Amino acid sequence: MNNQDTLEALTTLKLHGMARRYEAVLAQPIHQQPEGHTLLGMLTEAETLHRSHKRTDMYLRLSKLRYHATVEQVHASAARGLDKEQLIALCEGSYISRGENILITGATGSGKSYLACALGRQACVQGRRTLYYSMNRFIESLAAARLDGSYIKWLNQIAKTPLLILDDFGLQPLDHPMKLTLLQILEDRYAKGATIVTSQLPCGQWYEYLNEPTLADAILDRLTAQANKIALTGESLRKRKND
Repeated sequence: MNNQDTLEALTTLKLHGMARRYEAVLAQPIHQQPEGHTLLGMLTEAETLHRSHKRTDMYLRLSKLRYHATVEQVHASAARGLDKEQLIALCEGSYISRGENILITGATGSGKSYLACALGRQACVQGRRTLYYSMNRFIESLAAARLDGSYIKWLNQIAKTPLLILDDFGLQPLDHPMKLTLLQILEDRYAKGATIVTSQLPCGQWYEYLNEPTLADAILDRLTAQANKIALTGESLRKRKND
């Protein structure tokens, strides 16, 4: 088998990372081309990176994150309510493995959604599937799943997702069936997956917002039992950006 046949075989086998690296090697003068073991290592590394990047791109696409946010762009300071050490610890992603939630509160423009999306993107890069919903979209998806008969499938998909992001919790009333669904989702995910919730309402006002004592107790117990709470403060980042 000559070099061109090898290249075509790699492509046929869908080893695209190897194929591109091998093609680059063949473009070099023969005396500069690596020998057997070195070449094999280079091709293996190239294929591993290719598959990792492809997986990350797929997870990012399916996550439907609201912002193209990165943790490097998150402003962390004690004055803001999020110090650098805490951000670094969250970036490691071990909270997902432990099934710990993150509750992010703060005024409009404080960067709640951006922080949630940055952590979501970090999770995708680390190979963890992520789903993002604004609460409006969450309610719409629930209604659609009930109408087309995919409700159980939808619940199972969420249950199996390592990281779920619910953005803008508390902006609109939730009816009784919606609260029951939220409880079911949190029950399915308890200690198995992590949920990030952002809200303009302080956590202390969530009980009153849910407005049904029995359901509120059950929902908040599953949300807050293993949770990292971040209360963002300071002036609006949108206002600062426009100045």
